[in-house]
Amino acid sequence: MNDENQKEKLRLHFARRVTTQARVVLDTWQKMRAHPDGAPAFRNDLSAAAEKLVRYAQRFEMEKHAIAGQRLVELLVRWSADTSLEPTLMDELQAAMDALNQSTQRRADQDETGSPRTFRRTPVYVAISNMEMASRLIKQLEFFGFRASAFDTQESLVEACALHKPETILMDVNFGGTANAGIATVEKLQGRHDTPIPIVFMSDEDGTIQTRLRASRCGGEEFFYPAVDPGQLIEKIETYTHGNTVEPYRVLVLDDSRAQAKFMETVLKKAGMTAHIITDPMQIITALESFAPEIIILDMYMPGCTGMEIARVIRQQDRFHSVPIIYLSAEDDVSKQLHAMSLGGDDFLTKPIDPKHLIATIHNRGRRARSLLALMIRDSLTGLYNHTHTLYLLDQEIVKARQKGHSLCFAMLDIDYFKKVNDTFGHPIGDRVLRSLSMFLKQRLRKTDHIGRYGGEEFAIILPDTRESDARSVLNEIRERFSELLQPAGDREFNVTFSSGVACWQDDSSQALCERADRALYNAKAQGRNCVIAAED
Repeated sequence: MNDENQKEKLRLHFARRVTTQARVVLDTWQKMRAHPDGAPAFRNDLSAAAEKLVRYAQRFEMEKHAIAGQRLVELLVRWSADTSLEPTLMDELQAAMDALNQSTQRRADQDETGSPRTFRRTPVYVAISNMEMASRLIKQLEFFGFRASAFDTQESLVEACALHKPETILMDVNFGGTANAGIATVEKLQGRHDTPIPIVFMSDEDGTIQTRLRASRCGGEEFFYPAVDPGQLIEKIETYTHGNTVEPYRVLVLDDSRAQAKFMETVLKKAGMTAHIITDPMQIITALESFAPEIIILDMYMPGCTGMEIARVIRQQDRFHSVPIIYLSAEDDVSKQLHAMSLGGDDFLTKPIDPKHLIATIHNRGRRARSLLALMIRDSLTGLYNHTHTLYLLDQEIVKARQKGHSLCFAMLDIDYFKKVNDTFGHPIGDRVLRSLSMFLKQRLRKTDHIGRYGGEEFAIILPDTRESDARSVLNEIRERFSELLQPAGDREFNVTFSSGVACWQDDSSQALCERADRALYNAKAQGRNCVIAAED
């Protein structure tokens, strides 16, 4: 690849980062418009997303996006916290959003009349021969906030992918009418993209190892044989879409050389990571407490102490016992490197550092560390926070609310007649209902909200900077939408509802707040279920 091609590829990469952030802004705005009563709860998210858009657009010299983003930031300053959005300001914000939408428009975002459309997510393409099942899948996907399109010919699918690369494709291995025609289509599609499209394959007839291998080689992440119900498919599609945005790694770098530290900061930020640089080893405790790093990079030899000594101090704190530590040094004596790692280190990189080697090492260590952490703090069935960590997060949010003088709400949810679901349809279907509700909540609540599985069919939600009326409004909308969702069970379908109790923090303890939310939930059950009751009602 020559220099010009490389520059063009980098330009397109940066442009995608800006347009992706623009769509985060538009997505947040759509969520706010869908919940007008709870608009103030989205204000901070919208403001933070707009400010980030301006930074990206200015950095990558995308003038239209920068102007549109700056206009949004200026308008949002006029919107006071904890107040409703005035009609005049609402109209001005909508005009600014329309301008941003025009800047972000893609060719595939035009309807048949040429009018622009705004979508919450990039598309999921469904290429299966059973159009009735395709229709059911698309309806279910739309409930979960996806944009999905079905195709009946290979040609139309290839053309759509050329206009707009999908997040995921659900593909019948025989799509097109002949054996393995669907796999052949995917092989053709993957050759046209720099990064592969995640494919979920399914087949009613062919589950042989030969077919599975060929499907895997062309980007098949999953292979369902025989055909599976819509609920399971949607769970897998959710896994391979960019809606599950990976948070950047938080990397703490300690290096007494300012030039080296600046170089490291530049490399990490270009890789999309969040870097915190210190050059004085005596600042390490303060940095650990304020930054809470996921990965730590230490220089081996510094004035006053060594990296090994700092590593031992870090490891003495239970909170950072499993955080990966990577040493940096010009030391090329292998025995000394091994000795350093025996004193609390996980890896050793020699100077001068190859940026690609550094980033690969961080990604490898970071993925493993996050996986281990998830096993400790998340529920294995739903992926939500477990009971213990949910209560820990509630304590943390109470501290923040007290320091900043913000409101805070805690809600408890319980699926109605869940035992009847298990008795009628079986425990596997009951488990799928639990996963369905967890996914529904994750997609309709803010990133700043915390969702946990409290136990059994009970869920807990922590809503920072939220008034009780706003929390009740948002949960009522989720409750109504979830009750409309058809839960598949073989050749049958059924609906599920939930009840909820909401309590607003009143400068009391986390235990008292939980008890008030639990009593409100009990009242919701007593009043006929399928409703949201506030503790003050």
